[in-house]
Amino acid sequence: MGKESNKLVLGEDQIQLDTTGFSCDSDAHSEVCVTNKPVMVDNNALTAYLQSSQVQVKHTVRPYARKEDEVAMKQVSPVQLLTGNASSPNCHFNHDVPAVVFSSGGFTGNLFHEFNELVIPLFITCRHFRSHLQFVVIDFKPWWVRKYSRILTHLSRFEVINPTNDGSVHCFPGAVIGLKFHDNLALNSTAIPGGYAMSDFKQFLRETYQLKAKSVSDIEKPVLVLVARRKTRTFLNEDEMVGMIEELGFQVVLATPNRMSNLEKFAGVINSCSVLVGAHGAGLTNAVFLRAGAVMVQVVPLGLDWASTNYYGEPAGEMGLHYVEYKIEPEESSLFKQYGPQHPVIVDPMSIFSEGYNAARAVYVDGQNLKINLIRFRETLMKAMQFLGH
Repeated sequence: MGKESNKLVLGEDQIQLDTTGFSCDSDAHSEVCVTNKPVMVDNNALTAYLQSSQVQVKHTVRPYARKEDEVAMKQVSPVQLLTGNASSPNCHFNHDVPAVVFSSGGFTGNLFHEFNELVIPLFITCRHFRSHLQFVVIDFKPWWVRKYSRILTHLSRFEVINPTNDGSVHCFPGAVIGLKFHDNLALNSTAIPGGYAMSDFKQFLRETYQLKAKSVSDIEKPVLVLVARRKTRTFLNEDEMVGMIEELGFQVVLATPNRMSNLEKFAGVINSCSVLVGAHGAGLTNAVFLRAGAVMVQVVPLGLDWASTNYYGEPAGEMGLHYVEYKIEPEESSLFKQYGPQHPVIVDPMSIFSEGYNAARAVYVDGQNLKINLIRFRETLMKAMQFLGH
């Protein structure tokens, strides 16, 4: 546990870990507490007792990598970290690998958040343990563990512990509580634990999901996957869009929510395509499965420029993708008809955001659909084709 845990803290935190056996690394997004001393995890009480005479610990962590977001953190249970004493519970089970404790609460159910706050942080935090660790998943969601079973089994050779069903006390030679976060859909090779870039994560996904070759040049006929949203930010003229895309020579695959729900199958679909097209939203997270040299086309709805750039536009380059943006004109949004051309919703989205995120979300995230100008959009797709050499 020593070398592996040391990689999760730096500077003074590392000195503290070396001298006391316990330390926490905390930033705006995540908190990761590490001990290389024996630890008892009481599943019933969601409490970890540290066996160390060098330090007195009384600390609480909500182990989910979005600590700045109150709404997300309401769905995350706190884990108490205490120094063990004579009244600490006895071990029911002994393990010879460290525990990694995290929550599958938060914003799970949304693919972007599942990758952003769980899958990528799991890779960053755990990969260097080389499967020698035991996951303890609080706020346990069986569907989430099933959905990401391949990820979990590639990071740990042991079955996940579910504290909800297992009220016993498990003892470990060390523990990590919480997951390390770098940036939105991103890995920073110079940040803790050091050395991991997006290319390493994509290689891990290829191995985990048994995806084919790395490069888009291996694909013969260009396949375009169109994310077909069904509730918000839907393409109102989807059929016409498909017809136009096919005229350009693409084979079109419609990615409906139902089709995207089986991640293991859908990862292969994305890996075999050249272009991924979608309105800003969680479906674009599937870009992590695209081959190097593929193209992501993001349709940017009214008022969602910042989110589009920060959540998908900027990460795309590190994924080895070409990124093309189609920023809609106000007339292409259903809001144009609803509010009229001079309304602040149309001409001054920032004034709506200044009323608070919930007000803006109701309008721009949940309240608009899109009717795409096919002539303008065709030009965008021609740009995508140039990247592919067609």
